[in-house]
Amino acid sequence: MAAVRNIQVKLEVPEETHDVLEETFEQFRGAAQHVADYGWSDEPTEIISDQGDLNAATYDEVREQTDLHSNHVQSARRLAADALKTCQDRIFDGKKTSKPTFRGSVIVYGSRTITYNDDYCTLATVDGRVRAHYVIPEDETGTPFAEYWDRDEWERKEATLHKRDGEFYLHVAVEQELETAASTVENGVVLGVDLNVDGYLAVTSTGRFLGNADYLNHKRAVYERRRGRLQQTGTRSARLTIQSIGDRFARWSDEYLHQVSKAIVQEARRHDCAAIAFEDLASIRTGISNLPKFQQWAFRTIQRFTEYKAEANGISVERVSPAYTSQRCSHTACGFTHEKNRTSNRFECLKCGKELHADYNAARNIGWQLVQHWHMSGAGRANCQVALKSGTLNGNGKFRPAVIDGQTRSPLTSPPH
Repeated sequence: MAAVRNIQVKLEVPEETHDVLEETFEQFRGAAQHVADYGWSDEPTEIISDQGDLNAATYDEVREQTDLHSNHVQSARRLAADALKTCQDRIFDGKKTSKPTFRGSVIVYGSRTITYNDDYCTLATVDGRVRAHYVIPEDETGTPFAEYWDRDEWERKEATLHKRDGEFYLHVAVEQELETAASTVENGVVLGVDLNVDGYLAVTSTGRFLGNADYLNHKRAVYERRRGRLQQTGTRSARLTIQSIGDRFARWSDEYLHQVSKAIVQEARRHDCAAIAFEDLASIRTGISNLPKFQQWAFRTIQRFTEYKAEANGISVERVSPAYTSQRCSHTACGFTHEKNRTSNRFECLKCGKELHADYNAARNIGWQLVQHWHMSGAGRANCQVALKSGTLNGNGKFRPAVIDGQTRSPLTSPPH
């Protein structure tokens, strides 16, 4: 199994090569658009998204009309094919869409169009190759560079070149082959995780309360206020400062979310979990239309960071529907669901009287949803269990207390109320 990460690297590109890169951007964009124009149809069943069909119909013409490397032509075709397939899927799902239109400055580079060296790379263009030096952060602590860039076990693969605000950036995919370690639990223990816009950032079904969403929001608000004041100034110095503080905040927030995701995976390993269950973010966005975009980004980032850390430990990451996870009583023999069960961060079941921290209750329900799905679908997971603070609960509702040092007891202290 291969693990893939993506790293953004700023490039130092000689001024005299900017024009040829601009021409390459334009021709690559034009090639992708030519393929998309050919494959598009107002009748969704007539949209051509198969790469083989698109290649046969457009390759020769694009090669004649451009000075692009043959691999760039293939990359542009692949980009267009993916866009056409996405549009077709949206139409079949009843959503509105239109023919793909390629704008901006992006070029896809593969093994024959980019060469990686220690301090620089060479990029194929419409007129020979361009040498570009990497701009590596002085302090790599907490950045992807420290974990992946110069590590022998991570191989640099495909990349995309971008131009933003006059600067060039390379988004590089690095890949490592992993030997997946199987869980020692026969059918799989699930760790449920609830993510929150306030209070604790993440809460697990085992009773771990991680991160501080209020602190994250506060740091974001401070950054936004300062950026707003600088934007009003409008000077070149102010714009440079905005870029600088934006980069610092991005690094800080990424590192903060990295620590939360690391703790989630450590908790999963501590309980020998085969899977970590989150709520499906697409469903959350549909159900909570006013969910702040920053929180959407934070949720996505935590899940993404957790996913690749879990992958390296042989743990899968699954998504479940968020429906009623905050309203349902997670007590084994109850399951009563009512919107008045929850008040702020307190959960008290109106039927059985069970009292829990509301986010802990939700995390238990998230894990339980995946266990129930596995239990109902069979597939060798009939005895799967959700990891709880004091033991595990299987799909049949049978509770097994945790055993530590020969004693049956809770592995963690009770959650705060």
